[in-house]
Amino acid sequence: MILNQNLQQSTELGLAPSLVKYGNPVLVSTGQKKLMKSSTTSNTEDILNSILPPREFVHSKQQVQIQCVSAAPSTKQDVLELQEKLDKRLQQRQARETGLCPIREELYSQCFDELIRQITINCAERGLLLVRVRDEVKMVIQTYQTLYASSCAFGMRKFLQEMERKEEMKSKIKQLENECDDLQTQVNSLQNTIRDIKSSDEQRREQNKQNHAELVAQIKLETKNKVTQDLEQYLTGKKKMVEKKQ
Repeated sequence: MILNQNLQQSTELGLAPSLVKYGNPVLVSTGQKKLMKSSTTSNTEDILNSILPPREFVHSKQQVQIQCVSAAPSTKQDVLELQEKLDKRLQQRQARETGLCPIREELYSQCFDELIRQITINCAERGLLLVRVRDEVKMVIQTYQTLYASSCAFGMRKFLQEMERKEEMKSKIKQLENECDDLQTQVNSLQNTIRDIKSSDEQRREQNKQNHAELVAQIKLETKNKVTQDLEQYLTGKKKMVEKKQ
């Protein structure tokens, strides 16, 4: 109930609703920026203000007010209400249940700050130790977030480089395909030339063979005719010699 009143009060003052329990706003002098309180703060309140700094805002009539965290002890019912309010706020703001979610991170951080406030009131030393744990966890989370952002940027750069390389490879493949087509055209042209040369050479060989055969036949015929003529002349001359002897 107290937590609900605190959230309602923050909304009325124009502040962002928080799961951390704050006290009543205190008017501050706009010129001197001093708290208008008659009594001094206790050691516990000083520790709480150092752990969870007061919120400053401008209310109606340009009056500057601050709101410190509450130093009132909390009961078991307050813890149960805090858990219930956390679940309700997670559902209202549609926080993701898994993965990185700034909304879920913010609400759990507020819940942890409220638990630190409750514990610090009962035991300041335990509260300060929890603050160290909180700061260390936040530092680790920020480190992982930086690493995640760096890895995303690196992955995006590698993706863009690979896309550029992919386009270059596509262009290179297209160029090589065109060169292959040109070379294939040259191969086809050379093959046609080779076939033409073979055909022409075959025709020339056939023509030379035919000419050679005709030449051989002509030479044989001329030789035969000459031999026949010489033989006839020889026989005719021998016959005349015989007739003279008789």
